[in-house]
Amino acid sequence: MHELLKQAVLTALVSGALVAGVPLMFTSLGELISERAGVLNIGLEGMMLFGAYAGFVGAYYGHSSWLGYLTGIAGGTFIALFMVVFCVWLGLDQIVVGIALTIGAEGVTSTLDGAQFSTTRPRLGSVPTVSIPGLSHISVIGPSVFSQPLVVYLGLALVGLVAWIFRSTNVGLNLRAAGEKPEALDAAGVSVLATRSWAALCAGALAGLGGAYLSIAGAGVFVPFMTQGRGFMGIVLAMLARGRPIWVIIGSLLFGISLSITTALQLAGINIPIDYAFMLPFVAVMLALIIFGRRSYLPPALALPYLRGSR
Repeated sequence: MHELLKQAVLTALVSGALVAGVPLMFTSLGELISERAGVLNIGLEGMMLFGAYAGFVGAYYGHSSWLGYLTGIAGGTFIALFMVVFCVWLGLDQIVVGIALTIGAEGVTSTLDGAQFSTTRPRLGSVPTVSIPGLSHISVIGPSVFSQPLVVYLGLALVGLVAWIFRSTNVGLNLRAAGEKPEALDAAGVSVLATRSWAALCAGALAGLGGAYLSIAGAGVFVPFMTQGRGFMGIVLAMLARGRPIWVIIGSLLFGISLSITTALQLAGINIPIDYAFMLPFVAVMLALIIFGRRSYLPPALALPYLRGSR
């Protein structure tokens, strides 16, 4: 009986870490791209939340999780478009606009959800998973780790693709120049505004995908304010990753553990107040900043507007 309890706790911890960590992986990867180009996307929480709502609506009415992921990407990109117009093109303060987008997305999604689903509160069915032959049969953790929705494997491949782009392509070089020395990029004949615009839109698309995964595969339902600060955690993860996409995966899983540890403790018979459970992820964020914050990577031109001919 004791052994079965240990297995149940370990399974809950691992599976919960993946469910909570995958949305963070997508979101922080998008922020990493945006920060690399010099755009501090404080509105990431709003993009993620709007993606969660749009993804749930798409999956519910379209009867397809993939349609939900696509509508989630579209929702996050739509909110990011405001960031592009106001911050990249018009040069307004990125922090102020980002906060406004987050507050606006929270209000809009809460209102739309109340108008559509307040009386019914529908739920989605389980998302099909793809098992890795051999590995998925490993005792205890095999089914939890190596049997995931296909979008998770695509996300891991995307991390590798972004790492390759950063390291080996002109696109990665342009992104780095836009965040470190935009004047030099402009002088080389590459548009700083276009580079930053595409980077910010990528951040919105990936944040929307992270939100859609949260509502479709994670919870199976949309609840107002369900992101609970995950967008801000994504910003911290991107800073701590120091421009290295692989660290996004590691950091996302670690923060996913902090988000899922409450369920594991409850299975072990340890009940903790709900307020403490909500505090754990943010305590983990503060500890990470204290321990690794000095080594975080911030491009010199991060959050600084660039208008051609203004410098």
